[in-house]
Order: sequence, then C-alpha cells, then structure tokens
Amino acid sequence: MSPDRETIRHFRSLIAVALVATAEALCQERQAASPADAEDAQPQRRIVVSILDRKLALIEDGRVVKVYPTAVGRVTSPTPSGTFTIVQRISNPAWYGPGKVIAPGKGNPLGTRWLGLSRKSYGIHGTNEPRSIGRNASHGCVRMRNRDVEDLFARVSVGDVVELHGERNTELAQIFGEDDPSSSTISAGGGQ
Repeated sequence: MSPDRETIRHFRSLIAVALVATAEALCQERQAASPADAEDAQPQRRIVVSILDRKLALIEDGRVVKVYPTAVGRVTSPTPSGTFTIVQRISNPAWYGPGKVIAPGKGNPLGTRWLGLSRKSYGIHGTNEPRSIGRNASHGCVRMRNRDVEDLFARVSVGDVVELHGERNTELAQIFGEDDPSSSTISAGGGQ
C-alpha cells in the first residue's frame, strides 16, 4: 500500500519546518559563538555578599556599582559561604513553608522579589520585616529592603554569579571598607 498524495504533502511540510528550525538554530548558535560588538556586550556582573558585614555589592566590569545593607542567617540557620549563580527571578513571589503558603503581599516574608540561587532553597529576597536589615535574622537567605531588592532585581539576570563570603579578605575590605565587622554594634547573634 503506497502513501496517498495528502500524506506525502504533509510529510514534506514537516520536513520543511524541521529544516527551517534547524537553520534558525544554527544561525543562533553562530551568533552566540561570534564576538559581540563592544556596544552590545553585557557587562561582566557579579554579586558579592559579606556575611560578616551584612552587606551586598553589585559589581560590573570590576567596578562597585552599588552597595546594599542586608540581613543574613542566624547562628542557628547560617547563610552558606560559596559561589553560586542566580537561577530564578520572581516578582511578587509566594512563600511556601511547612503546611502553609503565603500569597504575595504585605505579610509575605519574601517581600516583593526573589532571586533564587543555584543552592536549593537559598536566595536573595525582600522582606516584610525591614527592621531586620543589618542583623543576623534570616533562615539563611540574604534579606534586603524591598526597595533595594527591587533595584537589584532590575540590574541582574539569571546566570549572574553570586559570591557569599563568610570570612574577610582583601577584596571585601576594599569593597566594604577596612572596619572590622566583628567590632560592630550589631552582634553576630543579633536576631530580630
């Protein structure tokens, strides 16, 4: 039994669509592999967090663009040290806890923005408790004032590097100042 003309025509159409899709994918791959014009190049961007200073710096092309105050993890639920990437950007997130969901709004502990990190369950987010900023008050995430996290959110993308530092080094001293954070008036176990 031979295929009818309609089946052959349908098969040819599918092949044509597949060829066009393959050609478009190859063009996109070549564009991604070729160097971009200097004007179109995205800045090399990273977020550096000093857990001891309870501050976050946005750095583009090796230059500090902005420094924000934060809250970090409590002694019982510390913020992890390490290098991660932003894997998720959510405006007005819902909060999911054990047996409970809090919808976006004033009572949401994540505030108005969520930047999820490549370490599961950790992120940079806003807060419904702005008094906690500058303290060790979170469950391990980096917490920011809503206006600050909204500003940061507009400046960063999925894939940007996030460095969480638990110890002082020369670079952190240059970014956040020479002061010894352990002599701060806010104790390491500040809480809420």
